[in-house]
Amino acid sequence: MASFVQQNVDIPYTSRRSAVYGTRYMVASTQPLATDAGLQILAKGGNAADAAVAVAAALGVTEPFSTGLGGDCFCLFYSAKDRSVRYLNGSGRAPAGLTIDRLRNEFGISGSEIPFHNVHGATVPGAAAGWVDTVTHFGSGNLSLADIIQPAIELAEHGFPVGELTAPFWRAGAEVLLKASPNGGELLIDGQAPLPGQVFRNPALASTMRHLAKHGATGFYEGPVADAIIECLQAQKSAMTHDDLRAHQSTLGIPDSLEYRKYRLHECPPNGSGLAALLALGIVGTLENSGAVPPVDSMVHNGAEYLHMVIETLRLAFADARHYICDPEFCSVPVSELLGAEYLAERARLYDPMHAAADVLHGRPLGGSDTVYFTVVDQEGNACSFVNSLYHSFGTGIVPRGCGFAIHDRGGLFSLDPSHANCLEPGKRPYHTIIPAMVTIDDDLFMSYGIMGGYNQPQAHLQVLLNTVCFGMNPQQALDAPRICIQVEDGRVAIEDGVDQKTIDALRHMGHNVYVVTGLQRSLFGRGQIIKQHIDQLSGVRVLVGGSDPRSDGQAQGR
Repeated sequence: MASFVQQNVDIPYTSRRSAVYGTRYMVASTQPLATDAGLQILAKGGNAADAAVAVAAALGVTEPFSTGLGGDCFCLFYSAKDRSVRYLNGSGRAPAGLTIDRLRNEFGISGSEIPFHNVHGATVPGAAAGWVDTVTHFGSGNLSLADIIQPAIELAEHGFPVGELTAPFWRAGAEVLLKASPNGGELLIDGQAPLPGQVFRNPALASTMRHLAKHGATGFYEGPVADAIIECLQAQKSAMTHDDLRAHQSTLGIPDSLEYRKYRLHECPPNGSGLAALLALGIVGTLENSGAVPPVDSMVHNGAEYLHMVIETLRLAFADARHYICDPEFCSVPVSELLGAEYLAERARLYDPMHAAADVLHGRPLGGSDTVYFTVVDQEGNACSFVNSLYHSFGTGIVPRGCGFAIHDRGGLFSLDPSHANCLEPGKRPYHTIIPAMVTIDDDLFMSYGIMGGYNQPQAHLQVLLNTVCFGMNPQQALDAPRICIQVEDGRVAIEDGVDQKTIDALRHMGHNVYVVTGLQRSLFGRGQIIKQHIDQLSGVRVLVGGSDPRSDGQAQGR
């Protein structure tokens, strides 16, 4: 018998998945074992927040190239009792001793951004505090942190078989680990990435998580784990210090939101990029209301008229998002003005229904990734929409000795232009691509969802939301449908295999520089999860409907 299942290189994304139904609770994530970890916590009396942290911890074991304690996190929590949505921003800040001048003069970085996988892209990892604070502020109080992350500890200690779509992405990042860190072998097997079906054990990560469970956030930001982080970073000339780790704090508050028809989309505020999704949705609604485009539900789904509208509204949204989004503690972000009816109408007037915009500039309102996404809805009706990320595959690729995780490179999203709102400054949080989402109707939960994948995320948020509310797709159908993704760097439009060739030809005729993406490269379009709820009219019973993206090894499961 072979020691592993297979070595697929080019795995097609052919979804035969059905939507998943339940009436009690549900979890949807990119890994079935992580989904099971969340279900275990719900069965023990934990709520959606508790289960979300259990999933986050398990994904740190099963997808260490995408996520883990060395990264950042964001979440939205819907309280069924209060019928309210709150956010937690678990992103970290730049070292206090790191400046643009120092990067230029001492470290020789000359570009407009910190290069990928570079040690100076390491901001303080915020996930550990984010997990603790999620449980503290939103959890049920029925379970300890040790109870909640125990399933993940067991996966790390005893091992798990690596997923079919997980293995190729792990393999793609192996070289980064070996080049970046003398400890990179902790996340490999004899210097190689695990193959599909091969069992991977990570006892070092199990030990780290036990320490976190026993001591809380202090067990990560101080003591032996913190020592290992600083030692490996400073060995490569990072400016990070113990003081930077000790100073880290999560932030909490009320998310930004915008209503489209009767649906209110909630997104974390800046430094997160959820504002881009809200802007795009606001422009779509403005175009519909003004008659500039027909109602979206009268268009052909993924036809040329529809995709042209999606592409152009996203271009307008990104022009503003890339200009204005930054850490609001350092520069004011005019969110209310950007989402105001007057400004959205001004931006909507730039829409040309027949031609692609050649060059979209940001407006001036008056007054002013490798990633994992998962979601949980519990028996009480609470929901948690959660993203945890290392940014690029294995982040910096630097692994603290004996800790079992890699440190992210999220600081690569800072601008090195001192005049830019998102420029690198000591103690500042960078523009962040990871964005959980949630939709309510009259303050009742309608859907908890998200799609990870760098700058694709707000683009996919818009498309999946329109798939659901305008085209009547169930969660699995909404995720299965082919997507588009504007490449922010060069403006080209990636179109997923499955869109009709006549549509592609029509978009090119309109001036769009499009190309078709197939095979494993379709991960560009992200990996999403959805849990939607409704009341069955005959029985009066609440029904949960889940979907999990076919572009990953994930699973939605309910009871």
